[in-house]
Order: sequence, then structure tokens, then C-alpha cells
Amino acid sequence: MKMVDGHAHIFDHIGSMGKAGELRPLGNGNCRWATGEEFRIIPEGYGDKEFLGETLLRVMDENGIEKAILLQGVLYGLQNEYAMEVAAKYPDRFKAAVMLDPFCRCAQQILDRFIGELGAKVFKFEVSVGGGLSGYHADFSLDGPVMMPLYEKIAQVEDATLVLDIGSPSMSSCQPEAVARLAERFPDLNIVVCHLLAPSLSDRHNLECALPYLAHDNVWVDLSALPWNVAPEAYPYPTALDYIALAKRVLGTKKIVWGTDAPCVMTKFKYADLYTYITESDVFTQDELRDVFYNNAVEAYHL
Repeated sequence: MKMVDGHAHIFDHIGSMGKAGELRPLGNGNCRWATGEEFRIIPEGYGDKEFLGETLLRVMDENGIEKAILLQGVLYGLQNEYAMEVAAKYPDRFKAAVMLDPFCRCAQQILDRFIGELGAKVFKFEVSVGGGLSGYHADFSLDGPVMMPLYEKIAQVEDATLVLDIGSPSMSSCQPEAVARLAERFPDLNIVVCHLLAPSLSDRHNLECALPYLAHDNVWVDLSALPWNVAPEAYPYPTALDYIALAKRVLGTKKIVWGTDAPCVMTKFKYADLYTYITESDVFTQDELRDVFYNNAVEAYHL
């Protein structure tokens, strides 16, 4: 079965800012926040202070992954030029997203360069409190005056995809109602919402309430990092499978995109486990698996 990893990251250095301040790389994949908290961000043996495109290619080849969508993550620091360069070098294996901080005074100028000079087609905004813009900016509306001028420009790009990581249901950044309004305002713009809203073990009711807002023809959800979010549940992550089955009922199989969120998730999970827990379950038929693991990403990201 052909597979596209719909949510992966690469970086040639770590330069993050988040709710815990700046992130300092310590080497051997370990980092320290300004608060003093230390954690591993790169799985052992896959990089010192970097997780390169060629490293991800090795992982993909070992697991039979045809292509990956390279998304931006504030956790690693924005890697726009590097990701676009790698995607240009390996066009059959990668498609890269760009991201900018909308609070930058030069936000419009930056976006113009990404579109005009870098040729960007995928635009991600990680707004979550946990690992995104809302961690170091005051709360803001996902479809308010800060963001809307950027969306309007993105919507004019041919075959554009807007990717939104709005965090978990408990976070102020989780605004599925705003996603619904964006889907209605920009019906020709593909929108992908990350992590199936990153629900925890206790978030089933919240997920039931939120998912109907995402039921639009131009909206998809990706399944990246679900085992991480429902931790400490053991393989095959029954709560994650229950949440995926719920998404199937509410959104339909053709609106679900598989992804991993590599590399950070690989510090706790084997890459293969991040797809076999789904393929070995009875949530999807074989035809539906081909959609979730390949066809839906082709449509959502104009591959």
C-alpha cells in the first residue's frame, strides 16, 4: 500500500521560542527550555542538534513511505528556507510548508516573499498554546483581524493548502468554530487541521462537540501524534482508535489524512507503530486505508 506521511518535520538547527521561553539544544537530541525543563526532541541516533531531510528520507525508505509533507513547527523553530530547499532537491519525496508569525510587523512582506520568491503552496499556522503562537502571544481569534489579511492573500494562491494546528480542546487556541467560518469564507481553499484536535484520554466528549464544525468539503484532519496525545496508553492505543472511528463517522473516511509528527514522536514511539496500529485495526476497510494513507493527502495537498 502506498503511503504519504501527511505531517513530518525536518530542521538543520533548533531555534524555538514557546510558552517556556527559548529552547536551547544540548546535543545528542536533547534540549532545555528557558524554564530549565529538559527533554529529548530527536530520537537517539537520528541527529545531534538537527533532523535533516536525508535522515527523514532514510526513515521513509525503511518504512515504504512514498512522500512526506514537511510542515513547520514552532517547537523546532521555523525552517522555511531549509524545508523548501530540501523539497526542491527531492521533489518526488517532499512537499514543504511555510509559516510566519502574524504578529511580525513585516508579516505581509514575509508572506509576499514566501509566495513570490519561494513559490510556497502550503501555509501552516501553529497557533496552539502548548507548542505554538498562543504560547508566547496573548490569546487571539483564529479568524480575527490579525490572521484574516494573511488568509485572504493565501486564498489567492493557486492550489494552496492552509494547515492549522489549533491545539487541544482545553486550550484557548482550539477554535473549531473559527475553522468552520474560514471554510465557508474560502470554499476553494483546502484546510487541514492537525492532530485530530490533539485529544487526551479524557477528551472524547469535547471531540464529539468539536468535530461537526470541521465537516466541510474543503476541510481535512490529520492523525499525527495521536498515540502521544493519549499517552500513557499502550499499543495499539485503543482510545486513539476510538477517536479515529469517531472522526470517520462524523467527517467521513475521505477527510482523514494519516501522519506521524516525526521526529519528536519517535523519541517515544517506533515509526512503524504509528501506522500499524491503524492498519492492523478494523476501523477502516482496505479501500478506506488507501484513502487515509495516500489518496486523501494527494487531494488535500494537491500532490
